[in-house]
Amino acid sequence: MIQQSVSYDAIILGAGGAGLMCAAMASQRGRKILLIDHADAAGKKILISGGGRCNFTNIHTAPECYLSANRHFAKSALRRYTAQDFLGLVERHRIAWHEKTLGQLFCDGSAKQIVRMLLDECAKGNAEIKLNQPIGEISHSDGQFSLTLSGGKISAPSLVIATGGPSIPKMGATGIAYDLARRFGLKIVEPRPALVPLTLGGNDALFQELSGVSADVTASYKKTKFREAALFTHKGLSGPAILQISSYWRHGQEIGINFLPNAAPGWLVDAKKSHPRSALKTVLSPLLAGRLAETLAEKLTQKLDLTSELGNLPDKKLLQAEAMLQNWPFKPNGTEGFAKAEVTIGGISTKELSSQTMQANKVPGLFAIGEAVDVTGWLGGYNFQWAWASGWAAAQAL
Repeated sequence: MIQQSVSYDAIILGAGGAGLMCAAMASQRGRKILLIDHADAAGKKILISGGGRCNFTNIHTAPECYLSANRHFAKSALRRYTAQDFLGLVERHRIAWHEKTLGQLFCDGSAKQIVRMLLDECAKGNAEIKLNQPIGEISHSDGQFSLTLSGGKISAPSLVIATGGPSIPKMGATGIAYDLARRFGLKIVEPRPALVPLTLGGNDALFQELSGVSADVTASYKKTKFREAALFTHKGLSGPAILQISSYWRHGQEIGINFLPNAAPGWLVDAKKSHPRSALKTVLSPLLAGRLAETLAEKLTQKLDLTSELGNLPDKKLLQAEAMLQNWPFKPNGTEGFAKAEVTIGGISTKELSSQTMQANKVPGLFAIGEAVDVTGWLGGYNFQWAWASGWAAAQAL
């Protein structure tokens, strides 16, 4: 139990990836650290990530893999604490790992190893961790932040907001970071779900009959493209390519799906020459899952009147069909929301923070790190790397 009026060098709110990293690194610099969380366990999101194996970083991490109202903000922290730095920590703890695809690094064993590693690093610096601690009243005066907890009052000259965003509320996620930021006069970039499945309605709802069917595609939104798997669901579209593009998509806009990213230009005209008596569905079947080939052929036939054999169709129509298959328009009517979002886009405005230290420009001693900040990475370990890097950056300034 926390005694009355205990003082620390810094209080960190949130025992997720960023908070644990910050606590470990700051305490190892000799700072007296208290890390608190309302949850009953540290690193809950880490434990469920990567199918329980934690996609803990990405070797291709670079500033252009992040979304923010200020695309330059993440550069400093990411440059100073890299994916290789975190991988070195993983290897020092003898955690076996492997690269899956696209630079994604996973534990061979369990995500529990990453949480254990971070807790061990906190212990090395004698950081104090208190769980099951609802955060009470927070005040700031005379250069001190004071908090009321169940065991009494605590204070410190520095307070770190590491409480994440509202994605995955079943894990205990809330928007408390934004409430705290507003309390201290910091602006918020509108939070919205990111890395989230998209829902379809209207004419696109017909594709829901393909629930469970996946395909290797290129998903695009304006000039942004991702080549990965897409999955049809009973609500709309999911899979890595869709989750990636969802972070960029805006309500009311269209996305495009290239169902045949490997197809050479004019392939359908060539198919007409080699298989003149075949129907469109027949030539699509070897290239796409059966139900998907059938559905796309049916829709193209309706739109372009492709009712006869390929040999009887003009090249112009076949080129139109090719073009549609390589940029099929979908107009999502929404997303599956924060409940299914892996992360949150938006958050505490980077205009309010130093990119070097993550400290608030107007409130000395107040810091914000990790998902609480308006920096959102791609799918594939990038958001964890931002947690490590931003947590490390703040720790150097505490």
